[in-house]
This record gives sequence, C-alpha cells and structure tokens, in this order.
Amino acid sequence: MIRDIAALAFLYLAAGVLSSPHSAAQAIVEPTPGQPGKDVVWVPTPPELVEKMLDLAGVTSKDFVMDLGSGDGRNVIAAARRGARALGVEYNPDLVELSRRRAKDAGVAERATFVQGDMYKADLSQATVLALFLTPEHLDSMQDRFLAMKPGTRIVLNTFPVTDWEPDATDTIGPPCRAWCTALLVIVPARVAGMWQVGDTQMNLRQDYQVVRGTIGAQPVTGRLRGAEITLRAGDREYTGRVSGDRIEGTATTAGRETPWTATRESL
Repeated sequence: MIRDIAALAFLYLAAGVLSSPHSAAQAIVEPTPGQPGKDVVWVPTPPELVEKMLDLAGVTSKDFVMDLGSGDGRNVIAAARRGARALGVEYNPDLVELSRRRAKDAGVAERATFVQGDMYKADLSQATVLALFLTPEHLDSMQDRFLAMKPGTRIVLNTFPVTDWEPDATDTIGPPCRAWCTALLVIVPARVAGMWQVGDTQMNLRQDYQVVRGTIGAQPVTGRLRGAEITLRAGDREYTGRVSGDRIEGTATTAGRETPWTATRESL
C-alpha cells in the first residue's frame, strides 16, 4: 500500500502536472501533490481528465455527483459548473475550507457542497454519479457499497479500476498528458442472479457484475446488463427488458418477430 501511494505521488510529479494557482484569499491552504492524507496521499486529477470523466459519465443538471476524498474540490466544482448538484466528502478540514472558497469563487457554491468526513461512512444513497480517484485497494474495499447503489448509477474513475469489474466504457486524454490520462466508467447493474420463471419455463441466472450467464430451460443463455436494462441471448432468440426488483418485463425477438415477455424471480 505504501509503495502504491509513493508511486502515485512520484508519477504525478514526474508528469509535470501542477494544480492551478490560487488567489491570495485562497492561499491560506496550499495542498501539495504527494501530501499525506487519512487514507491516501493527495494527487489531484488533471483538469482535462476531470472534464473527460464527467463527459464519460454524461453528467447533466439532473445529476447528483459525489466525490469521496474530494481533495481541493475540483471534481465537485466542475460538476456544479455543468448545473449538477455535487457533494465532496473530504477528511482534511483545511481542504474542505479551501474547496468551499474555490466553489464560491467559481460561482457554484449553491450547487457544490463540501463536508468533512470519512469516505467509508458517507451516505451514497442520493448519488447518481460518483467521480473518484482512488487506488484499487480502496475501490475494492467499497465494492459492496457500490453494487448496493441504485442500478444505473454511474461510477467514473481516474486510471484505476475496481478489480475484476470490466469498464462499460473508457476514454483517454492525449499528449501532453503522461500520467492520469484515462477515465473509466462502470455502471451499477441490477441484481439478477437467481431462479426466474418465464412462462412455463425456468431461467437460472448467474451474474458477474454486468455479465450474465445461465440457462433458460435446457438452453444456455448469455447476456449483459447496463444498469437496469438487460439483454439476453438464447439460441436464435434475443430477450431485452428492464429489471425492477424481482421482475423483468420486455420483448423477445426471434427472426424479426417480437413478442412480450416477463420473468419473475422465485429464489436467489
């Protein structure tokens, strides 16, 4: 863990990416790349990647964006500039104060809120987007919390993925960026593992994040989730639908012919 943190700081400094200068009013606290924090050192995301992350997540004024370990507030302020409501959770009270001042200077203080707190205890229930720059160790430790969020919640990450969770999308900023150049998007999938009844036929599904495998009757079925939207294929038939708790409703298509289909979960 210590080696990972040291590598983060070294690579950031070697890349020559510096945070923006601050006004005199903001100079009370000047965070330094590599300075220690409660869980990780502070390594700011390049401004260009902040925008790329928000683009990849499709952030709009309808979203509530959260950043855990929000540092100097750049992710939250950038989201608020797009009209979103945004909340940063940061353990260092000096960085919280600095973030509030920057939000005020940017004219987004009404939409950008910062609180001092532990990211592991933060209430994620209102978030439609998480914008994060954390190491795999920290991301993995919060994996269960991520998967418990509402299906369709977008989690956009700087460089590091959640282990074994295949990104739904990636994008990269080009030169002169040399470090922290890649944005990764994962979308919280609905939970569909279990035994389902489809008409007179049983469907048994296994789930690995957004990837689905199993059987419908005696026929193998494979599929994928994008939030609550599901697509399954069994032989020459494709099932599309929307998951709502223990029920799926949608359309089955065979040779261009569409028919309604529903599935009801009987057991996990």
